[in-house]
Amino acid sequence: MRIGIVDEARRAELLKRAILIGAEHEVSWLADSEPGLAEQCAVTVPDLVLVNVDLRTVDGLAATRRLVRDARSAVLVTVAGQAEPARVFEAIGHGALDAIALNDAADVAAIAAVLLPKIAAMARWIGKSAVKGAAPAADDRGATCQRLIAIGASAGGPAALSVVLGGLPRTLPAAIVVVQHLGEDFTEGVAEWLQRSTTLEVRVAREGDRPAAGTVLVAGGNDHLILKSSGRLGYTAEPRDKIYRPSIDVFFQSVCRLWRGSAVGVLLTGMGRDGAQGLQALRAQGFHTIAQDEATCAVYGMPKAAAALNAAVDILPLDRIAGRLGDAVTARVRTRRR
Repeated sequence: MRIGIVDEARRAELLKRAILIGAEHEVSWLADSEPGLAEQCAVTVPDLVLVNVDLRTVDGLAATRRLVRDARSAVLVTVAGQAEPARVFEAIGHGALDAIALNDAADVAAIAAVLLPKIAAMARWIGKSAVKGAAPAADDRGATCQRLIAIGASAGGPAALSVVLGGLPRTLPAAIVVVQHLGEDFTEGVAEWLQRSTTLEVRVAREGDRPAAGTVLVAGGNDHLILKSSGRLGYTAEPRDKIYRPSIDVFFQSVCRLWRGSAVGVLLTGMGRDGAQGLQALRAQGFHTIAQDEATCAVYGMPKAAAALNAAVDILPLDRIAGRLGDAVTARVRTRRR
């Protein structure tokens, strides 16, 4: 995979050396200024660009937006030292796929140990390596009966989620579970950041949590969040060959198997196809489904895949999704087929 690096010269060289340890990728160029970035992009468009959003000589957010929309490169945000969640989530709102915190004082080998697995995952994510089909999960029965809103999001997700959650009342009679593609370094931060936009309680889902009305539970870590037969949430490493961790499809499919009340599935902005088949399965079970429309998506990948499968009952602009959710969970929404 061809990789570009936008960072100050010393750190960019350190990242380059770390990447080359793996011997599976090539570093196409380094850029530490606006003119340098423009010049490099005019010559070579990498598959993936590492962007330091705190770089003083380059507007990292504007660079992310240009790389995603104009160059069609995937972007991995890099943070030196302590991460600033708001800055990272803003970059993801401009289309960055993920973020990683790196110890600026670490040596090349230590950086490679953290960075190379993330790059390998992103290579699979953007289709630069083959991925085997996931084995079907074992069936299970007996979840509790209540209203559920299941939301999946990826690139552009935090900003989209803040709009949706911000439009929902504290008295909404439904539990909400969110699966957002984001590295485990940032899951606590995204929950705290989303809390600022809503009167609902937002926190990272813990093993054994039971979805409850008025609470938003956000998938955390790098394992898959699933609904279990007890009606509680849990984490699982399986299926291990899923590109996306946590996977929206894996969670949606667990809802299909185990949820006995009414439910609404929502698929927001993001690259790739994760969540599309899960949304289709939810609709096939008789649950209501919603996908974000192209005009309001930062990246029209996952909702586009869902639309192609006819998985969404409603395809709506971002600012109308909260209102539709309010109508859906308070109306007599059809529950799953037995």
